[in-house]
Amino acid sequence: MKVDLFDFHLPEELIAQTPLEDRTSSKLMVINKETGELEHRSFKDILEYIHPGDCLVLNDTRVLPARLYGVKEDTGAHIEVLLLKQQEDDRWETLVKPAKRVKLGTVISFGEGTLKAICVEELEHGGRILEFQYDGIFYEILDSLGEMPLPPYIKEKLDDQDRYQTVYAKERGSAAAPTAGLHFTNELLDALKEKGVHIAFLTLHVGLGTFRPVSVNEIDKHEMHAEFYQLTAGTAELLNKVKANGGRILSVGTTSTRTLETIATENNGTFVESSGWTSIFIYPGYEFKGIDGMITNFHLPKSTLIMLVSALAGREHILHAYETAVKEKYRFFSFGDAMFIR
Repeated sequence: MKVDLFDFHLPEELIAQTPLEDRTSSKLMVINKETGELEHRSFKDILEYIHPGDCLVLNDTRVLPARLYGVKEDTGAHIEVLLLKQQEDDRWETLVKPAKRVKLGTVISFGEGTLKAICVEELEHGGRILEFQYDGIFYEILDSLGEMPLPPYIKEKLDDQDRYQTVYAKERGSAAAPTAGLHFTNELLDALKEKGVHIAFLTLHVGLGTFRPVSVNEIDKHEMHAEFYQLTAGTAELLNKVKANGGRILSVGTTSTRTLETIATENNGTFVESSGWTSIFIYPGYEFKGIDGMITNFHLPKSTLIMLVSALAGREHILHAYETAVKEKYRFFSFGDAMFIR
């Protein structure tokens, strides 16, 4: 299957640069995965489509303010660092720019020496392993010095850093937000609970692999970046009970979907307490074993994410939906509008 099969024309002005003031006021496109039939609603109308006994599964990862700006101690050259993954203790896998200035042994200073990092290993494509030195609590220092690592297609500065966090974000560790969850408010979640909908949480720390373009022509030659996930015993038990009682498992976002499908695939369609690294790649032809539907945003052309939603709703249905979204001027990507595949 060719990557070009998932291309579509997207005018640049439809890429949402800033979040809406009211999280629930975004548009919602509802698509029937069997027929491809579309409905145009507001996100708060999601209440009408989720029924008592269904379970909504949310990713409670919290985005780290992972972009740091520092200087080389010996030359004063400006260096940008993006934290990707904690390896052990104070060692992190990072991306640095300009990479050619950061060699083995280079010391970078942030916040006039409040935080320092020494390069202990050079990786490919601008990757570096940095070991951080500081007094106090690392995450508190990061909160004061770091910036939110917004995706490369967002050029505007984000005034309110919390708008790139879900209202239920809890477990620190993501390089990017699980953006389908940005549409929810506590009030909307309370309304769903009052209706008899189960709300469940899992954790998947989103890596920058999310934004990496597919650079091969044949889909099955693409290698996914591994991401850490965790599902508790209590959540696994709830999900199995919902399925047994005929309720639907509805995932919020591609990250929740990938976690649930990883676990269900390894356990013959059931859920168990689990944690580890997943590099599952879902594209048309994949048979879903965990979820019945999903809420998601509108994704980049030729991305692994549009391939995933095409696997659930059918490539032709999705491409028609995306053409319609362009015509109706839906907002795309992280701060954009939502789609409910049911």
